[in-house]
Amino acid sequence: MMTRGFPVLLALVLATGIAALAFETDGFRVVTSAGARQLSVERTPQILPDAHLVDQDGTPFTLGAYSGRTVLVDFIYTRCPTICGVLGNDFAGVLRSTPARRSGAGAPIDLLSISFDPADGQDALRLYGERFGAKAPRWRIAAAADARIRADLLRSFGVVVIPDGMGGFIHNDAVYVIDARGRLARILDPDTPAQLAASALKVAAAP
Repeated sequence: MMTRGFPVLLALVLATGIAALAFETDGFRVVTSAGARQLSVERTPQILPDAHLVDQDGTPFTLGAYSGRTVLVDFIYTRCPTICGVLGNDFAGVLRSTPARRSGAGAPIDLLSISFDPADGQDALRLYGERFGAKAPRWRIAAAADARIRADLLRSFGVVVIPDGMGGFIHNDAVYVIDARGRLARILDPDTPAQLAASALKVAAAP
């Protein structure tokens, strides 16, 4: 037979559990480790290495070359048959929806797609760029200058890449925002071009 005090005790236990969950998930904003990293980066932007890269035109550059500008970054491999194509179309939409670079001034948003596939040479990068209308320097399709830099980039951005056993890779589908100070400032879930652009412009407008 249920005592009168049992419902009260049950309610108290449930309330305590919900309060603890809310605390651990920052008011239910975080339910996964990926969500926790998104929130951590939003609160405390992270310094990135000044990685050396080479773009689709064979031009070397570094992440530091974007100083003073906001950059949307994704990680791809050019043979990817699924999510990379979605990200490419999204970046193409951002490119069309944001103003072009003015003479003597940086574009409101620059775009950078970084291949993590060691097999992606300049020709592969160029063809991937042509597929989506990417032209450097506004939208660079790039690869790390060497294996060590590639590993440093993946670690700094928190990108996980796993061979799928069929010649391809399983990897993160996030979009990353680098702020004008060269810091990783946001990690975004894949979204519409308008929402990606709005998120990047919000970072650009932040003090």
